[in-house]
Amino acid sequence: MSTEAKQAPSAIEGGAAAGPVTERQKPRWRRRWKVLAGTGVLVLLVPAGIAAAVMDPFGDEEEQPASSTEGTSLAAVQEGPLSTQVTQSGTLSYAAHGDGTPYAVVNQAKGIYTWVPAEGRDVECGKTLYRVDEKPVVLICGDTPAYRALSVGEKGREVRDLNENLVRLGYAERSELDPRSYYYGWETAEAVRELQHELRVDQTGTLDLGDVVFLPGPLRVTKATAKAGAKAAPGGQVAQATSAKRQVMVELDPGQQTQVKVGDRARITLPDNRTTPGRVSRIGTVANSEDDKKDSSGATIPVSITLSRPKDAGRLDEAPVRVQITTDGVEKALIVPVTALMGRAAGGYVVEVADPADGRRRLVPVTLGMFDNDNGLVQVTGELSAGDRVVVPAS
Repeated sequence: MSTEAKQAPSAIEGGAAAGPVTERQKPRWRRRWKVLAGTGVLVLLVPAGIAAAVMDPFGDEEEQPASSTEGTSLAAVQEGPLSTQVTQSGTLSYAAHGDGTPYAVVNQAKGIYTWVPAEGRDVECGKTLYRVDEKPVVLICGDTPAYRALSVGEKGREVRDLNENLVRLGYAERSELDPRSYYYGWETAEAVRELQHELRVDQTGTLDLGDVVFLPGPLRVTKATAKAGAKAAPGGQVAQATSAKRQVMVELDPGQQTQVKVGDRARITLPDNRTTPGRVSRIGTVANSEDDKKDSSGATIPVSITLSRPKDAGRLDEAPVRVQITTDGVEKALIVPVTALMGRAAGGYVVEVADPADGRRRLVPVTLGMFDNDNGLVQVTGELSAGDRVVVPAS
């Protein structure tokens, strides 16, 4: 797993080697910086046979002699947007409760199950979820479980959910029925009759306990726990289900929790290497420890990412994906490769700039800003301009 490093790494301290330097012994100014995956720490790689000390290149002269060009190339200073990311592995699946447990489809009707949904079946709001004595039991999308019969004069949260469903599904117009109303009026009863007409059941305008099941959103059945032909008793479980919405679950290192926030943009790489966008929709507050151990060394924070284009995922379920969450960004920055950075013994950083006219090189002090570790880039400020050429190790 990779993490983001927004702070500049420490310069490696040291002093210049004493005595004359022969051509064979001549050290290069170039010191390659590399971001170690999973640590966010920049490590200075020193060529074999050269002391780890970094000479301070700044003396009385403003311009230094050109360093050896062996093993180096030039990269242009870029100007533009820069962002930081957290990149993690994730699992693409169907959404469930916040704690990961499935929804329970609980029956309240009496009779015999004559049809139950198979695993993998999707059920939309207002559609038949299962049948008892051949009478359809309908899914109404809402958060309050059915616990009573509903008729004209009743009030409650489930009545509001029912009114909202009836309007959204087209059984009533907003001008006829307020979808936010908590009251079961004649308008609700008339819309219920329209629903019952489509279901081909008695058009009573009332709902007996067991006629509908209230559950959040459209469902995808993950397990049928009842069988056709079995006795249907109130309180019995018919099936287990998840939401039909697609999501990616990422287990985030607790140290990254402060970097990621709800609403952050994400890019998901699917198993076939196609990418699809998404956004962070939920961040857990309790760390999950592997195998429920009390030792928190393996603890992670669950993060849910909702797909912006769920159809891109097809029917994939429990599929491994790669997730890149954009956590921060700047609209306009001077950008150089991380490998262009050199540390000073006295502290701070420089880049080596090549003059396009005569090829001479000068060392320019820079202040570091945002890091894009995934692409090996860093924001810098200093006496640089877009288009300047900085020295980097040859690839």
